[in-house]
Amino acid sequence: MTGADALALAERLAPVVVFLLAITVTAELAERAGVFDVAGHAVARVGGGRRWLLWVLFAGLAVLATIVLSLDTTAVLLTPVGLAIAAQVGLDPRLLAVTTLWIANTGSLLLPVSNLTNLLALHTLEGAGLGHGDYVRMAWAPALVAVLVTLALVAALHTRSLRGRYEVAPPPEPHDVVLLRVAAVVCVVLGPLFALGAPPWAVSLVSAGLLLAVTWRRDSRLLRDLSVPWLMAAGFVAISVVVELFQHHGLADLVSRLVPSGTGTGALVAMAAAGAGLANLVNNLPAYLVLEPAADGSAARLLALLVGTNAGPLVTPWASLATLLWIQRCRARGVVVPWRWLAPAGLLCAVLVVGSSALALSAAG
Repeated sequence: MTGADALALAERLAPVVVFLLAITVTAELAERAGVFDVAGHAVARVGGGRRWLLWVLFAGLAVLATIVLSLDTTAVLLTPVGLAIAAQVGLDPRLLAVTTLWIANTGSLLLPVSNLTNLLALHTLEGAGLGHGDYVRMAWAPALVAVLVTLALVAALHTRSLRGRYEVAPPPEPHDVVLLRVAAVVCVVLGPLFALGAPPWAVSLVSAGLLLAVTWRRDSRLLRDLSVPWLMAAGFVAISVVVELFQHHGLADLVSRLVPSGTGTGALVAMAAAGAGLANLVNNLPAYLVLEPAADGSAARLLALLVGTNAGPLVTPWASLATLLWIQRCRARGVVVPWRWLAPAGLLCAVLVVGSSALALSAAG
């Protein structure tokens, strides 16, 4: 790798790393301020005692959190909220747990900030003269299909749990009203800013700085043991460098020969399937980096790859970081979803979602 290659890689990775660190701090502080706690209890109250409506509302919250704050945020912060709601209303915790896990992955297609792979793809698209708006216009159809198919499958697999009623949850623990309102406004504003194409790294950096300042002012104790994913960021950079080195030693040519070329329906489905398969073997991030050259500069092929690497890693525990974080949060709450059920169910979900989303991408293109 030449100095110019190293500089180009650094320019590509730096905004992604800044976004990862800043959005995690933003989400963590919002959680400590009580935003997710209040939102979860509001969902339970609005559900009015009907289990199916509670699930629909919670699923909507999971979709919004994934789109705006990324899939890892959903896995880390919304999983315990869902499990707490399930315990309070007597609902099978596996219903909300599986909803959170699957939506965290399959719901991460719409905006560049929804997944680190999307940010990497956006950088490549910008190099081809396309921008944030072009990404959203191409991604909305497969993103919508991915969410709808996922929720339909969850409902079909948990029909019994969705029947019946529950007692309305008690109000949440009291929170600092000022801090709660500021954090809630920040979370609400993030979505439109990201959707309008504001630089994700800059928006997340400002939001993190604002919440850090307000939290320090209102209750500095909430800043103790703040979780900043330094190790995750370092791992992301390390994986990117290793893959880049392999790309310069023939991996890119090999991959391009193995994946069918073109932008026809069959080629896009094959590209998505390759992304999903490799993600479940190694992890979705290196899978994206390895297969990106096979997109050959085509925006449609690049989006098909994202369909596979984002919505497909549902079979193995290591397929995405969000899954590992989800497992950790479930175990902390004493909830275990047996992998002998989750793996085949995840395979079914991955096949249905990746296949239908790739077809939607082809039809919309």
